[in-house]
Amino acid sequence: MSTAVSPGHRACLGCGEVLGSRLALEAAGPNIIVANATGCLEVTTTSYPYSSWNMPWIHSLFENAPAVASGIEAGLKALGKAGIRVIAQGGDGATADIGLQSLSGMFERGHDVLYICYDNEAYMNTGVQRSGLTPSLASTTTTPTGTTSDGNRLPKKDMVAIALAHGVPYVATASVGYHKDLQKKVQRALTFKGPKYLQVHVPCPPGWGYSSSSTIDVAQKAVQCGLYPLVEFELGQMTSARKLNKRIPVDDYLRDQSRFRHLFTGAAARQGIEVIQAIADANVRRYGLA
Repeated sequence: MSTAVSPGHRACLGCGEVLGSRLALEAAGPNIIVANATGCLEVTTTSYPYSSWNMPWIHSLFENAPAVASGIEAGLKALGKAGIRVIAQGGDGATADIGLQSLSGMFERGHDVLYICYDNEAYMNTGVQRSGLTPSLASTTTTPTGTTSDGNRLPKKDMVAIALAHGVPYVATASVGYHKDLQKKVQRALTFKGPKYLQVHVPCPPGWGYSSSSTIDVAQKAVQCGLYPLVEFELGQMTSARKLNKRIPVDDYLRDQSRFRHLFTGAAARQGIEVIQAIADANVRRYGLA
């Protein structure tokens, strides 16, 4: 069987986003239609006249992949075509910022669509600008570090809580560092009728500033330090949370990324690490990860 995303695309070496989409869509199986927002995933896989996608795939605007997917789902229903799953996907900017209104509408109307957010924590396609899912104190081109700034001063938007507030029946987080868990959650999500939300952590070598061979290691460390909890909710109740049996300090995750390099220099740098450690500690308490 051919892979969901064919080789020969133009993504960067070590791209977590293309890996995440391949894993997710292979787990979804045949008979799917995908609506894909503008962004790295679209640009690197569809350079005219070529496409890496081995399924019906529709390019939407940056802001309306959920609306396009809603229309596809409604059209299939009107035509009486059963057994075809609809998936919408986009990056963190297309999900948490530009497309949030469209996503909220899809959730409210109850469309039978799985929405997958590939969270690489900034607008990578247009130059590594801050998004609503950029973590605290990360350096981006719109939140650069310097004498008057320590990086992004806003918290990472809690899209899991936003989805749960809409009454979405299945909500989960996953990581390319744990591919079996990711694929299991895609398959579980598709057993639910109505909207589903899955947020996948997908490290970006050039945007985060680490070696392209380290994507899986970086992804796993984000989970192991508590900054990216892997959780699952069904009908509003948490049904699983990956325990941190060998928890690491956030330093071990931050140190190899140039976007956090400023936290390891200067007299006041340790304070920033302590702020991020407190965020991880809060996640551990909130989801009972210890």
